[in-house]
Amino acid sequence: MRYGAESPEGVVLLLHGGRADGLEAPPALNLPALRMRPFAEAVRRAARGRAVVVAECRYRHRGWNGERADAARDAEAALAALRARFGEIPVVLVGHSMGGRAALAVAGDPAVRGVVALAPWCPRGEPVAHLAGRRLHLLHDETDRVTAARDSWEFVRRAREAGADATGVPMPAGGHAMLRGAGLWHRRAGGLALETLTGPRTRTDHAAS
Repeated sequence: MRYGAESPEGVVLLLHGGRADGLEAPPALNLPALRMRPFAEAVRRAARGRAVVVAECRYRHRGWNGERADAARDAEAALAALRARFGEIPVVLVGHSMGGRAALAVAGDPAVRGVVALAPWCPRGEPVAHLAGRRLHLLHDETDRVTAARDSWEFVRRAREAGADATGVPMPAGGHAMLRGAGLWHRRAGGLALETLTGPRTRTDHAAS
């Protein structure tokens, strides 16, 4: 992982997308990881003036791989590494697609205040009981043909019933790769991540449903 401030008040951990299946290691030129770089910069801009670390999770495998849930296991390892490095400080997870699924899966960790999930992969029946007390923001474009926005909205409903402060944020464009209207995705994700981590400082650019 990459770190910034040595004595931070909190951490935003980025988890990129991947595949349903794939035991091979991610390639050196990993496009899903590169897609998260503008989100990292958006968090840094939103956090200007605050000691907030932006870290990136590295996966051992490209895929989720069924019951192995490899991306979630790597997210757990990343949280443990952050705890070893910085102690007990709050963490917000920002995950895209498979990374969104991983973020939601491990958000029961005591350090995690919440999740910003971008076009997340939310299979029906995913566990939600561990999300009580967490703040969740699921951003999705309804034209996404890779992961379904309706599954995100259903996940939000179930998470609320389990005691989470969960919000669905419909995005006007972008599809799964979040390329069209990318600036809006970046600003909303950065603002929501910082607000979840530190509390509101200024009005953030988002409209939730």
